[in-house]
Amino acid sequence: MRVLLLHYVLQIANLCCVMICDLLQKGMTQIAYSTAAIRALARIPASIAKTIRAKIGQYAANPESLANNVKRLQGRPGYRLRVGNYRVIFDRDGNVLNILEIGPRGSVYGD
Repeated sequence: MRVLLLHYVLQIANLCCVMICDLLQKGMTQIAYSTAAIRALARIPASIAKTIRAKIGQYAANPESLANNVKRLQGRPGYRLRVGNYRVIFDRDGNVLNILEIGPRGSVYGD
């Protein structure tokens, strides 16, 4: 049990370091991940999490490149970015892209 807990903590710490690097590399648009989004990325397989981070970075750098994968949410504020079977719920506040939730399509929209 302790080994699994330590492994989980190290995974989250590694993800936080990657998130900080993402933030520093993006230039003008900053990316801010919520605690829920960081936890979700830690639970997702590493290859999929890497793809999701890459798509978030791509959207931050050039929103027009993923325009057909981004839609405004209905019934609540924010937008969703489609990445395969996963959805990234985010909101844009000036030059900051706030990543609110990440999860499988269907379950990420629930309240």
